[in-house]
Amino acid sequence: MVSITILAGSVLLLGLLAASIRVVRQYERAVVFRLGKLKAERGPGLFPLVPLADNMVRVDMRVRELDVPKQTVISRDNVTLEVDAVIYYKVTSASKAIVEVEDFEAATLLLAQTTLRDILGQNELDTILSDRDDLNQRIKEILDFTTEPWGMHVVMVTMRDVSLPENMLRAIARQAEAEREKRARIILAEGELQASRMMNEAADMYENKPSALKLREFQTLNEIAKEKNLIVVSTGERDGHWASDLPCLMGLARAAADK
Repeated sequence: MVSITILAGSVLLLGLLAASIRVVRQYERAVVFRLGKLKAERGPGLFPLVPLADNMVRVDMRVRELDVPKQTVISRDNVTLEVDAVIYYKVTSASKAIVEVEDFEAATLLLAQTTLRDILGQNELDTILSDRDDLNQRIKEILDFTTEPWGMHVVMVTMRDVSLPENMLRAIARQAEAEREKRARIILAEGELQASRMMNEAADMYENKPSALKLREFQTLNEIAKEKNLIVVSTGERDGHWASDLPCLMGLARAAADK
């Protein structure tokens, strides 16, 4: 009878000893409460607990991601869009994360949704689409400042997708098309201006050097002959100089350029 009592006591003692030993991984911390009162922050490694008196809560200290679901946002210029984001954060103080807030992950998620709507609502659509890095940084700073008393640090915030209504997509496409048409017209006008200036300079040169004009006429006839067309060319000599129709044409070109 005595041996059974000793055996039972030994088993109970071993059970309490096993229950009092805890192992915490390298990326974890243990927040220990003794009779409901915060005792210490333990880990990583092996440490004992007082049976029936100590209670332990594990906290992951690694960088974790928080997926913010799509939020309907009205921009400053009254455009409705849907935005979702991803938040990367880590716990810097396990004790504060457990004691200061009931559920630090849920609280951070709700805070991120509110901050996302507030920040984007203060900007116009063009700013949201073009300055996403600056907006991400502003949201990160606000979240980091607010969650610091909770023992947390927001590492990065990034807007993953910005969804626009179909009518806004069509309007943006029309705007881009109009911008490209504008650039094409400007390039064409600049080309016409440069061509008219060069034609004016060529007319001056041909007027001062008739021999250059005659060479140009021969070159033009040679280029036309390559096409194997039947062309009747009338040339003659007038006052010791070769007559040609090209001076008349160049004069008309120069007059058009001067206008």
